[in-house]
Amino acid sequence: MQFRQKGFSLVEVVAMVVVVLIIAALAIPFLLTSKMTSAETAAVGSLRTLSTALGTYSSQYNTGYPSALRQLAPAQHPSPAAADLTDGLLASGVKSGYSFVYVPGPRDAHGAITTFTLNANPAVPGQTGSRDFFTDQTGVITFAYGHPAGASDVPL
Repeated sequence: MQFRQKGFSLVEVVAMVVVVLIIAALAIPFLLTSKMTSAETAAVGSLRTLSTALGTYSSQYNTGYPSALRQLAPAQHPSPAAADLTDGLLASGVKSGYSFVYVPGPRDAHGAITTFTLNANPAVPGQTGSRDFFTDQTGVITFAYGHPAGASDVPL
């Protein structure tokens, strides 16, 4: 009586491992690209949130725009120093693989800041994002590749 073992041969196992590795090699770049796209989308959303919060701050306190993003941070009792208009993470200037650089404009004759620029730059270019974003008091969001975006770059 001949006894036959059931199972896979070494050649079949190696072939299966090769197929799995090929599939993984094809899928990983798409995964990284989708992760970058997700971070870029979150950065644009954060720019819109910050732009709205800055406009709200300006109209609510009638003092123009704040001198720093941290003035939009959460507070139990909102005031010009902590207006409770964004979450603490966004007010810190870093979120979802992007750093946010807020630059208030000069003060006018009444001491109010009437302009600002706001950039969102990838923390690790090519990994957390490939595009840099920009907005100002107009609310138009522009983007650029490889350098900080400005008002004259391509709008979204």
